[in-house]
Amino acid sequence: MNTVKFRAPAQPRPVQKAQLEGEKVARSDTFEWLSRAGFVARGLIYTIIGVLAVKVAIGAGGKTTDQQGALKTIAQQPFGKVLLILVAIGLAGYALWRFTHALLGHGPEEADSTFDRLAALGSGAAYALLCGIAVQILVSSADKSSGGSGGSTHKAAAGALGWPAGPWLVGIAGAVLVGVGLYQGYRGLSKDFLEDAKTEEMSPRIRTLYKWIGTFGHMARMVVFGLVGAFLIKAAVEYDPQKAVGIDGALAKLAHNSYGPYLLGLVAAGLVAFGVYSLSDARYRRI
Repeated sequence: MNTVKFRAPAQPRPVQKAQLEGEKVARSDTFEWLSRAGFVARGLIYTIIGVLAVKVAIGAGGKTTDQQGALKTIAQQPFGKVLLILVAIGLAGYALWRFTHALLGHGPEEADSTFDRLAALGSGAAYALLCGIAVQILVSSADKSSGGSGGSTHKAAAGALGWPAGPWLVGIAGAVLVGVGLYQGYRGLSKDFLEDAKTEEMSPRIRTLYKWIGTFGHMARMVVFGLVGAFLIKAAVEYDPQKAVGIDGALAKLAHNSYGPYLLGLVAAGLVAFGVYSLSDARYRRI
């Protein structure tokens, strides 16, 4: 008796070709080097944001900032342009790594879910935008301040609110950021970020430290992203773009509450911890 064999539908040739090319790139030494440079860049940015916020919390002057402000701070240091070029390369590498993850549908743990791919796509887009901002700072010396982008956040919210269904779009964006914050909290509490790292290569002391800074850092990011999302939702509901804040504005809001300096200091220390965690990932992350 003849048996009929059923085969899964073949993927279109362009898709297969793109996946094969992606696999080839993902296995190259250059790709791994760029990806690890991306973790260094991310670590520097969050460390700067955290350190500046700590200074505000202890009354040492300055003001809170965001990723754009951190990039401007780097540009103002000795050999700042060289440092910023290296950071821009790292950000490009990180974005490439995340886009490749989205394309292939799996990371180093061979996870293959729609959520993983969408998260990788969103993260890649965010860091590609940061890379573009770094390049813009390099080619333009019009703005030398180290402040954040709170004003641009208001402008972006004002523009979006004027679109058809604008309040809904702004509200959805806020809800997404709240979701991102909750996911950061989940990763911190569940410690599932340990699955992404080469923990077998760590000494017991390093592993304990890595687990602590990873947990603390993810919880701090939960607070920051959650606040940014909540204020976006508030801006949408009240149809007031002035309610929208970026990371710098969210940190400033903490400082203005009861026990503000303590809350800001705690979250700022967590952002520094996340920066150190990211620097550690440059060595231990599975690529």
